[in-house]
Amino acid sequence: MSFSRRKFLIGTGVVGGGLVIGFSLSNKPLIPGTRKNTFQPNAFLQITPENQVIFQLNRYEMGQGVFSSIPVLLGEELDYEPSGIISEFAGVHPDFAVGGMQLTGGSTSIYTAWKPIREAGATARAMLIKAGARQWRINEDDCTTANGQVKNNITGELLSYGKLSAAASKLSVPGNIKLKEPVDYQWVGKELPRHDAQIKADGTAVFGIDVQLPGLKTAVVVRPPQFGASVKSYDASRAKASNGVIRIFSIHSGIAVVAESYWQARKAAGLLSIEWQDGPLASVSTDSIVAEQKQALKHGEKNAFEEAGEIDSAWDQAAITIEAEYHSPYAHHSPMEPQNCTALIKNGRCEIWAPTQGPDMVRSIAAHFSDIEQENITVNTTFMGGGFGRRGYMDFAGEVAAIAKLMPGTPVKLIWTREDDMQHDFYRPSSYHGTKGALDADGNLLAWQHDIVTASIVKGFAPEIMSTVLPSWVPSETARGLGKTVGGWVAGSIPINREGMNIAYLTPNMRLNSIHHDPGIPIGFWRSVGHSHTAFVAESFVDELAHSAKADPVEFRLRHLKDKPRHTAVLKLATEKAGWNQSAEGVYQGVAVHESFRSYAAMVIEVSINGSQYTIERVVAAVDCGRAINPDIVRSQVESAIIYGLGPATKAAITIENGAVVQSNFHDLPVVRINECPNMEVYVVDSEEAPTGIGEIGLPPVAPALANALFSATGQRLRQMPLRLS
Repeated sequence: MSFSRRKFLIGTGVVGGGLVIGFSLSNKPLIPGTRKNTFQPNAFLQITPENQVIFQLNRYEMGQGVFSSIPVLLGEELDYEPSGIISEFAGVHPDFAVGGMQLTGGSTSIYTAWKPIREAGATARAMLIKAGARQWRINEDDCTTANGQVKNNITGELLSYGKLSAAASKLSVPGNIKLKEPVDYQWVGKELPRHDAQIKADGTAVFGIDVQLPGLKTAVVVRPPQFGASVKSYDASRAKASNGVIRIFSIHSGIAVVAESYWQARKAAGLLSIEWQDGPLASVSTDSIVAEQKQALKHGEKNAFEEAGEIDSAWDQAAITIEAEYHSPYAHHSPMEPQNCTALIKNGRCEIWAPTQGPDMVRSIAAHFSDIEQENITVNTTFMGGGFGRRGYMDFAGEVAAIAKLMPGTPVKLIWTREDDMQHDFYRPSSYHGTKGALDADGNLLAWQHDIVTASIVKGFAPEIMSTVLPSWVPSETARGLGKTVGGWVAGSIPINREGMNIAYLTPNMRLNSIHHDPGIPIGFWRSVGHSHTAFVAESFVDELAHSAKADPVEFRLRHLKDKPRHTAVLKLATEKAGWNQSAEGVYQGVAVHESFRSYAAMVIEVSINGSQYTIERVVAAVDCGRAINPDIVRSQVESAIIYGLGPATKAAITIENGAVVQSNFHDLPVVRINECPNMEVYVVDSEEAPTGIGEIGLPPVAPALANALFSATGQRLRQMPLRLS
């Protein structure tokens, strides 16, 4: 098989934010969720004779609001009340893929849906108008739509979409559909109630952990505590005698215990006697990783991925030169719903119920571990109790498929414990940064160098991507093996780990270097991915430069953002609303501004100090995410990102000893609790630009704004998370 690096990069457009969504229904498998006798002009939309509008939502809800906001785009162009749309999570089908995959992540949901979903609604509306005009024998220009009806403007007669659905389904799908002008929007830009609020409040929303099936059994898996370790031997005699136990056997990731209920399975798992075989990471620790990162920063091979000017000679021309090193530790995802998945294998078919960010990836990994062809696997996606990137990894689906394979005809729900979830995550990578900056005699930036030492997320994720995007007839082992090879090719080519290092500040000389160092700890996408640590470094270091120039940190930033109007706008809005330099006595301010996922965020954090302890008094944020579909959801997502970002910025970090994670639950890796939440104000820039991401945008400025506030308060420059005063 010939497969070039270039073809991989093009084919996996999800990595680069590809926008291709298909609409053709020919020569493809049946759209999951298709009803009989419906008007279905494209994969996303069906209209029944009973006037039901059914929307197949190809982005998956983990709290970020797509279940509410994307149907608004459809309803807007269809002239149908969004709250009346029946939204269902789309099954696996090529027409639902974006960039070759059905992966929800990277703050791309609204960005990629903005045009295609509106076109889906507008196309259906045009066909319904045409069907009505033909029935009335009038011109289409004499018809309008409102409230799910086509109106004959000559006679005033109305026909519902449902009554026209049969006639519309016989028409050809038109091209070159005209979309509404913003002045005509009825629902876009309005603060509408969330569609999932009621069902989540009353408990009727089905999350993965809620799935119930007749005869359902529950499984837990005991995994090696050390990364890379394996089962040497085990004794299950005591566990098998425990109440409710059905079967105990080994699978690829550990020992599976299947019982009538979760607590019975978990109790029996505690009775297993297992001898583990150490793996290659037995001697790895946080201290050894950081020491190796420091050495790599000094002596490792540097890949210069962006350069400008003549930086080597610029240092000799500088009036002031400063250098600093920063460290960002591993971080855990901490979703409130632990990983879980349910599977039933019967008569050569497999059905899965999963809280997942990528149902097509669930299908491919389930095929790998069940030996069932992908075409014979059905994936039902549920609501997710938090994702943050973790549910883009499908290890839990592979485990439940392996268990169900050995129990054909029996539905099995796999549930991870909180300890499993914390100690067997795909963590935000540990990174080590070296920065060097220079100022000229006027206090302007003359040179900037930023070196990052970290491992590649894409390298470990490539096997999953490859087994998903390649045709299903490619053997699973071949696809995954090819993924490992390609992952090595692109490890330094796709800038996910170093996102955000492309500084916005105007400087004539710049060099950005990456240095690959992989200690073997499993790593993955974490809310805002690379931006979560590169923004901490860049916005802390620019603050250091501002103070070295004896300049106000806001004024210094604005001076170097003259050609960045959207950065400037959010920075001015946040500082104006926060009352920059006008805080109360004993309250100190820090600021940060950052672009991520095509959106912009600025933040001012206010702190007070009591000895070596500090209190976050207020957070003021301004964001520009283009046109806000629902400003209330935008604000809630920024508030969520602030709280989420404060966890690793202020609490404990994931640490490694003897190749294993030390922390096990929220007692030693706490999250921010409600009584610790600061006062938050979020302001949304009124924009006519196309909408972009918001789910992750509010996180990157959190840590640097806090670090800068603590410097203002104490003079201590904190360059390592979590931020702790001495």
